[in-house]
Amino acid sequence: MAVSDEQKNDFSKGSVAGNILSLAVPMTLAQLINVLYNIVDRIYIGLIPEHATLSMTGLGLCLPIITMVLAFANLFGMGGAPLCSIERGRGDNEEAERIMGNSFFLMILFGVILTIIGLLIKKPMLYLFGASDQTFPYANAYVSVYLLGTIFVMTGLGMNHFINSQGFGTIGMMTVLLGAVTNIILDPLFIFVFGMGVQGAALATILSQALSAAWIIRFLTGRQAILKLRVECMRPDLQHVKNIVALGMSGFTQQITNSIVQVVCNATLQVYGGDLYVGVMTVVNSVREVVTMPVTGVTNSAQPIMGYNYGAGEYGRVKRAIAFESTLTILYTMVVWLLINSFPEFFIRIFNRDADLVAAAVPSMRIYYFGFVFMSLQFAGQAVFVALGKAKRAVFFSIFRKVIIVTPLTLLLPRLAGLGTRGVFAAEPVSNLIGGMACFITMLVTLLPELKEDKKK
Repeated sequence: MAVSDEQKNDFSKGSVAGNILSLAVPMTLAQLINVLYNIVDRIYIGLIPEHATLSMTGLGLCLPIITMVLAFANLFGMGGAPLCSIERGRGDNEEAERIMGNSFFLMILFGVILTIIGLLIKKPMLYLFGASDQTFPYANAYVSVYLLGTIFVMTGLGMNHFINSQGFGTIGMMTVLLGAVTNIILDPLFIFVFGMGVQGAALATILSQALSAAWIIRFLTGRQAILKLRVECMRPDLQHVKNIVALGMSGFTQQITNSIVQVVCNATLQVYGGDLYVGVMTVVNSVREVVTMPVTGVTNSAQPIMGYNYGAGEYGRVKRAIAFESTLTILYTMVVWLLINSFPEFFIRIFNRDADLVAAAVPSMRIYYFGFVFMSLQFAGQAVFVALGKAKRAVFFSIFRKVIIVTPLTLLLPRLAGLGTRGVFAAEPVSNLIGGMACFITMLVTLLPELKEDKKK
């Protein structure tokens, strides 16, 4: 007898590590592919014969805006998907579908709102973020096009969480792959052949995201999905909206606080180092997006397994999942730190080969990634809080690391002992140590006692 998808995706059966890896491999590949949307833009922009560094810096000024859009995608995607996993673990698929429908409605609504607001205030916003008269034209050219595709970006990224939460990791990877391959093909065509520069990079990105979004909706309304996207489930329900937003606040605040830090860093670097160091930070952030991708892939893939087993009362399996995802992410970040510290120039030249920028970026990279391993503790701890529906704690530690630690340090350290630009880059490792340790230890102390024995016993 054929085994149904519902039975195959029962996370209370089989090896916990096997379940996580079965999702982690395709989800990590999907994360890598997803990163390519913006990373490929930066690689191609770095190869523009004229004004490559100014174009790269202009794109870097747009990163806080892009991050804000991702924050709202995470608010509704990462807020709704774990709730769906918990309800599916309880056997209530109808409730899970109502949660998914409400999440989709919120993505469309806020996609429209963000597009309108962004286009209205883009000029003062870019200057606030550290633009100069030289870099503003490039930043404006990119963001004006990118904002027109906000709905596609939010739907493509946000709804893919609901495919992964049902156990269809390979399908989730393929949806992202479809858009990424399209982006890789369109980027050189628009940037170089049609001579559109940074505008071409933005157009390639939003067309690719539109294709991914269409594919995702087609799957979630098709026969293969366990939980289906239904029109009748999209009617907004206040309680569902509250629950989605409450749990999604962790991912949202993580992205929004990232955006705040990017703004503060760019503005401070503009004062102490000028356009060159804003470009350096763009490269540093680009490298970070690539190297943190496996960590987010593992922690995100562990969430459906932890949420499902938590809903099913299988607490022993939840604890094994916590141990596995934590160990894997810690080991990985140790290796990454050694590689970046040993070969910083290799990573920098992927995005920009200007001699002045490379020279400035090498010491900056070594400072920024010092103690990188502690960052994994933040990711692992927050993943557990989100998976088990502990929204308030997840939100607190998002705010604690970025707003309470990084932002003040970014403003203060450059003034101390003449650190200047080095102080901006030093704020990150300090926050990783304090914030990562605080989040992980709190998770162990507060949640492990709750998971002493399975509910079923």
